Amino acid sequence: MSFVPHSISLQLLLVSTLQFLLLLLSLPLLSASLQNDQQIERISRFQQYLRINTAHPSPDYSSAVNFLTNFSLSIPSLQYQILHFASNKPVLIFTWPGSDSTLPSILLNSHLDSVPAEPSKWVHPPFSAHYSSDGKIFARGAQDDKCIGVQYLEAIKSLELEKDFWPLRTVHVSFVPEEEIGGFDGMAKFANSEEFKKLNIGFVLDEGQASPGDEYRVFYADRSPWHLVIKAVGMPGHGSRMYDNSAMENLMKSMEVITKFREVQFDLVKCGLAANSEVISVNPVFLNAGIPSPTGFVMNMQPSEAAAGFDVRLPPTVDPDALRRRIAEEWAPAWRNMSFDITEKGALRDHMGRPLMTPTNDSNPWWSVFEQAVAVAGGKLAKPEILSSTTDARFMRERGLPTFGFSPMKNIPILLHDHNEFLVDTVYLEGIKVYESIIKSLSSFTGSSSSSSSS
Repeated sequence: MSFVPHSISLQLLLVSTLQFLLLLLSLPLLSASLQNDQQIERISRFQQYLRINTAHPSPDYSSAVNFLTNFSLSIPSLQYQILHFASNKPVLIFTWPGSDSTLPSILLNSHLDSVPAEPSKWVHPPFSAHYSSDGKIFARGAQDDKCIGVQYLEAIKSLELEKDFWPLRTVHVSFVPEEEIGGFDGMAKFANSEEFKKLNIGFVLDEGQASPGDEYRVFYADRSPWHLVIKAVGMPGHGSRMYDNSAMENLMKSMEVITKFREVQFDLVKCGLAANSEVISVNPVFLNAGIPSPTGFVMNMQPSEAAAGFDVRLPPTVDPDALRRRIAEEWAPAWRNMSFDITEKGALRDHMGRPLMTPTNDSNPWWSVFEQAVAVAGGKLAKPEILSSTTDARFMRERGLPTFGFSPMKNIPILLHDHNEFLVDTVYLEGIKVYESIIKSLSSFTGSSSSSSSS
């Protein structure tokens, strides 16, 4: 038997003690607001999901699906299926069976993909899920919208294993691909499938946005995007000559008319008469004209063609036919040698011809249930809004399903698609509690025995 000299033993003891003290000191820095092992585990799982790079153009859907299905194994009653409506673009569906399968089910939706990030413009690598000492978790997708996907599952796990709660209505949780590039190979195909129809969905929650204030935001409609390209043609010629209705002149006249329309719409927002999402936004995104040369463009030649592209966003309250007439008569009139092309990136009307809006009043029985559930969790909803951008919710509303956009994030800046996107740990954990209340209330709701439709 060998013995360690007393002096060395003492040194080892001092080193071990010092290491232990350093560990204790480091814990508050890493998780200053976390109070127990469960919270630490939840934050750790969120970080694991955030570290999976599902950003376009090459989202790692396989790793994301593997992570989520592995997590679901800790929830005994949860079932899942993986569908493919396009190659290498999985739709993952979890199902928490309800006790009454005749009642329409609840769908909680989020998307797997995220927009690209520019690492050089971030303070921490965008897929490191860096956890700062003040509780911020930095990652692409922290707000948009990996948070809600894992929160859904965490809430169901808590309800089943800790609260011993069992739903009356079946609850489905879907993770879909391609939302950030239009959703046409994701939710659009899923929502029009026989598999979707078999789910017998009566109410849907999809993503919302963070709130800088102390009230949660809720969205009852999205704006629909149009990609508008206006083209002009005219007499080509020497750069010194003056021509009537040259291509560039015609395009400039068009730009002037569109700019005036934009100013009128924007003035309504600036004066507080309308929210940004309640007006038609028209933003130029490209100009294409001129004759290229090795040093730039030929400066003494007037081009015979010119084009401009615009990102147009329409709220569902707008008459799309009226805007088409305006474009044809004022923005790109044929008599001025102009033409236009509109690519509609989503519908403005549902299958019954009604605007894609979900009522937030007594005509929609789900509204009061949802609002009360948020209140029970200690939260308060702000005035319902139209979302200025576009989400997969429009595909559900198009089918006539009442759908709200909601992400339980308050007192935090809106950072979706921004550099240094982050979510605070306490906000994330509070969101789980909010979803527990929402899922419990929605799945226990005994009214509206058939699938509702928007009006």
